[in-house]
Amino acid sequence: MKAFTTHKGIVAPIDLANIDTDMIIPKQFLKSINRTGFGPYLFDEMRYEDEGWYGKDCATRPLKKEFPLNQARYQGTSILLTRENFGCGSSREHAPWALDDYGIRAIIAPSFADIFYNNCFKNGLLPIILDKGTVSELFEEVEANPGYALEIDLANQVIRRGNGGEIHFQIDAFRKHCLLEGLDEIGLTLQSAEKIQAFETGHRERQPWMFDAIR
Repeated sequence: MKAFTTHKGIVAPIDLANIDTDMIIPKQFLKSINRTGFGPYLFDEMRYEDEGWYGKDCATRPLKKEFPLNQARYQGTSILLTRENFGCGSSREHAPWALDDYGIRAIIAPSFADIFYNNCFKNGLLPIILDKGTVSELFEEVEANPGYALEIDLANQVIRRGNGGEIHFQIDAFRKHCLLEGLDEIGLTLQSAEKIQAFETGHRERQPWMFDAIR
């Protein structure tokens, strides 16, 4: 998993509440269980005029020009700004896969659906919860300043604005540690690989009869 330490990127606003996981990556893309390749289909029904499917070439698909990710000023974005309850709906891990594959590193919103919020941390994404007033201020700043960027410093739990202002955010200490170190559940488990191997060896020595059937 990619570590998240400090990241500076262009912010794209999606001014909608209750964006569910089917809007993030529609159901027809769930046929594939690859963790990569979903970026072109992120927000597929919101980005394109036609219907998409996994493997379809998006290079010539007709775009919905009003959607932020299709506008020139938001090209190269890596931070999403959105409204409350982002990631609600079904618990598909394809949603953070698609965001990550597109290049999104952080999402700022007043609230997130619980399962999606947890899945973000498992895939190297940083979901940041800010109060509604601060989120609205950021929407105004993004709208007024093409190429608007923020710098996110996870170690210090600070968002730095272009005007020099800082916004502090809260995050669970364990989740923060995992992101800073780039550790998912597998990575955490492998940190104890020697202890696990020692236990398995000792277990076999103490109770050898349990292993007779698998020799």
